[in-house]
Amino acid sequence: MENNILLNAPLVSAFLAWLVAQFLKPFIAKAMGHGFNPHMFLTTGGMPSSHTATVVALSTSVGMTRGLQSYSFAICVVFSLIVIHDSMNIRLEAGRQADIINEWSRILSEIHKDGLFKQEHLKTMLGHSFSQVLAGIFLGLVVGLVVTSFIPV
Repeated sequence: MENNILLNAPLVSAFLAWLVAQFLKPFIAKAMGHGFNPHMFLTTGGMPSSHTATVVALSTSVGMTRGLQSYSFAICVVFSLIVIHDSMNIRLEAGRQADIINEWSRILSEIHKDGLFKQEHLKTMLGHSFSQVLAGIFLGLVVGLVVTSFIPV
């Protein structure tokens, strides 16, 4: 039995999909007119969804190595759906709420210029739009298929 973690196609697929998605984020943001922000290499949110790419690559690779009828594949698909739902709905809504709280914080800091209120900024880019998730699904499928095709089972 081979004991090399680099021969674990699902694991390699998942990590590579995450890495590629994170690498692409600042370049896609620049191409979309938002400017190049190196902080995006390590942040959540943005195009493509690295969460989605990771879980879809994992599911794709598990499906290819264990079979679509396997319990492992079923677990991965359910896990993927939960992660995708969370990134598109719950975390996106939390980001919208953070936008509103940040605006109120700015207003309160202007009202209390005497220093009684300290403005704090909440992170607003938490979730993903449908197009960002769709790009993550595509990226995850491609990475999962390619990596699993090159690593022997």
